[in-house]
Amino acid sequence: MDHKILLVDDERDIVDLMEEILRQEGFQNIQKATTGAAAIKACRECSPDVVVLDIMLPDLDGLEVCKKIREFSFCSILFLSSKNDDIDKILGLSCGGDDYITKPFSPREVVFRVKAQLRRQQYQATSSLDENPRLTVGPLSIDKESCRAYKSGKEISLTGREFFLLTYLMENAEKIISKERLYEQVWGEYSSICDNTIMVHIRHLREKIEEFPSHPQQLITVKGLGYKLKRRTD
Repeated sequence: MDHKILLVDDERDIVDLMEEILRQEGFQNIQKATTGAAAIKACRECSPDVVVLDIMLPDLDGLEVCKKIREFSFCSILFLSSKNDDIDKILGLSCGGDDYITKPFSPREVVFRVKAQLRRQQYQATSSLDENPRLTVGPLSIDKESCRAYKSGKEISLTGREFFLLTYLMENAEKIISKERLYEQVWGEYSSICDNTIMVHIRHLREKIEEFPSHPQQLITVKGLGYKLKRRTD
C-alpha cells in the first residue's frame, strides 16, 4: 500500500508497535514523530493520508497540533488519549479530529480505524468526480472540484470534514439521514462516539450556514430519526 501514515506519540514502544502491526497489514510508507513540532513539520513535508496523534505530548498538546495541521491539511486525524471523558472526545473532534481512540487500545483497532478513514477518503474522491461538480440547495452551493462552499453567493469557510458533511447532506436534500448513516458515509465507519461526533459537527455547520444557529431553519433535527437539509426554509 502506498498510503502515507504518520504516527505521533512520545512513547516509542507504542509507535514501534503500531508501526509493526501496520506493516504486517501492508502499509509501508510510515513515518514517526515524538513531539508536536516534529509532527507538524512531518505533515508539511510528507503530506500523510492519516495521522495517529497522541494528545499528551512533551511540547505542544495534540489538540494544538491538530489545529495547526488543519491550517494546511485535510488529512484524517485519529486521536489517542488515556482520557475517556466525553468532553475530551468532543474537544478533540471539534478542533478538527476525525476519530478518538482511548488508551489502552488494541493495535488492531488502530489498523481498523486507519483503514476506515482511507475507505472514506476513497469514497469522497470518487464522489467528487461525478457529472455534477457543483450542487445548489436553497441559498447554499458547493463546488466539489475546488472544495469551496457558498451561501447566497458569499464564500463560507469550512473545515474538510464540514465540507464533506455538507456535500453529503446537499446530495440528499429533503431526505432524513440517520446519525449512523451520516457517520458511515462521511467518516467511513460507525463508531461508539458517533453521537458526539455528529452533534459537534452539525452544530459547527449550523453556525456557518444558518442565520440563527440556535433555531435552524434549513439544517433541521428530526427527533428520533436524524437530520434533514431542506431546500427551502419556512
